[in-house]
Amino acid sequence: MRIIGFVFLVSLLYSCKQKEESKVVVNNKKPNIIFILADDLGYGDLGVYGQQKFSTPNIDRLAAGGMLFTQHYSGSTVCAPSRSALMTGMHTGHTVVRGNKEVRPEGQYPIPDETYTLAEVFKSAGYVTGAFGKWGLGFPGSEGDPLNQGFDNFFGYNCQRFGHNYYPRHLWSNNDSLVLEENKGLAKGIYAPELIHAKSLEFMDNNKDKPFFLYIPSIIPHAELAAPEPVMKRHRGKYPVEKAYKGYDNGPEYREGPYESQEETHAAFAAMVEVLDTQIGEIVKKTEELGIADNTIIVFTSDNGPHLEGGADPEYFDSNGPLKGFKRDLYEGGVRVPMIIKWPNVVKPDSQSDHISAFWDIMPTFTEIIETEIHENIDGLSFLPTLKGDVGHQKKHEYLYWEFHELGGRQAVRKGNWKAVKYNVFDASNSEIELYDLSDDIGEERNVASQNPQVLTEMEEILNSARTPSEVFTFE
Repeated sequence: MRIIGFVFLVSLLYSCKQKEESKVVVNNKKPNIIFILADDLGYGDLGVYGQQKFSTPNIDRLAAGGMLFTQHYSGSTVCAPSRSALMTGMHTGHTVVRGNKEVRPEGQYPIPDETYTLAEVFKSAGYVTGAFGKWGLGFPGSEGDPLNQGFDNFFGYNCQRFGHNYYPRHLWSNNDSLVLEENKGLAKGIYAPELIHAKSLEFMDNNKDKPFFLYIPSIIPHAELAAPEPVMKRHRGKYPVEKAYKGYDNGPEYREGPYESQEETHAAFAAMVEVLDTQIGEIVKKTEELGIADNTIIVFTSDNGPHLEGGADPEYFDSNGPLKGFKRDLYEGGVRVPMIIKWPNVVKPDSQSDHISAFWDIMPTFTEIIETEIHENIDGLSFLPTLKGDVGHQKKHEYLYWEFHELGGRQAVRKGNWKAVKYNVFDASNSEIELYDLSDDIGEERNVASQNPQVLTEMEEILNSARTPSEVFTFE
């Protein structure tokens, strides 16, 4: 009996040791990353950032459980270059895609094969990678196709022009064009964001036991303004005076870019944000159900400022908050965006940071988190010290730079609290540099260029030297 008891004790201790070792392995597992990118969501479009006309309870709870950034910037003021900056760790003076450039019949100018992307960073560290939403960095089958840029799985819109429409004829499932018969003709059987969301949750189910990088570039709340009827009912009549928009409701390009009509644009916009907020709540809930919440980093941000298209009314909703400008502007309202990061047991809950960061910082930050090699020749700086609350060791940018190739050409640079903005770049005779002190003029209302000639000269030097030449996106 003593021998049996001794054997049992040894077996019990060995079993406990195995469980403890298993626990250690699980705790040391590289964190999952869920990166959610809203489309044209403004700095003031969330409750936690001051929105008053509608609520965003799930996003607000995400912020309560993590860190809210007050001075985070998108890669650009429009879709494709902003996403290129995110994927490459370079600002728009260096990244390959610096503007929206169409490739017919479907897609955008591709990032080349040699481009090292954020997805490839994760692949090199043994992660499973998936993208679910809108791509916009290379037409189907091109070098820039998400499957050729480090993603194992893709589901959604390859083309951002087709992503204007919420009841599309087709979506892409990896290399296959998935025809949506339910949306044939004028029918509206499948609301694409719901189908894409279901596929992203399925990805989480399928990869719960592996480290994964889940990139969710949602099309919400980009125009057109459209939401499922059950959600519309909850918002109808709440935002007087309603504003109607007459759009493109039939014809050869129907659901290939032009926006449909919407009689209740205010209700539709608020309803779309509710859809996005609900989906974020379901993503958080899924991590809890799968038992991976404590080892999952969730990031939420937007690709640029609020848009003015398809009947959108950002002034009514105060979508840019205290900031000046909208999408396509390089004033703060066009590029300063919300960002929330939740990382259990690392990021202090209900914390806030005024650290100045941008999309090109995402790559080096996650490279450091997952302990893989950082790629050379990027513009980003890791803000991991900020996430850990170690602000004393946080490196700061010398400056942030943006350029925009539409509307006469635009440039902007932020250095400390100084912000320089230059419009009409293509016409030197009509191009002056504006200068703002963001420390006491966040709304960029007072151009102080004439009072600060030395600062102006310094900023002009940066504007002239921050970019490398591009044969495709020129400033000529």
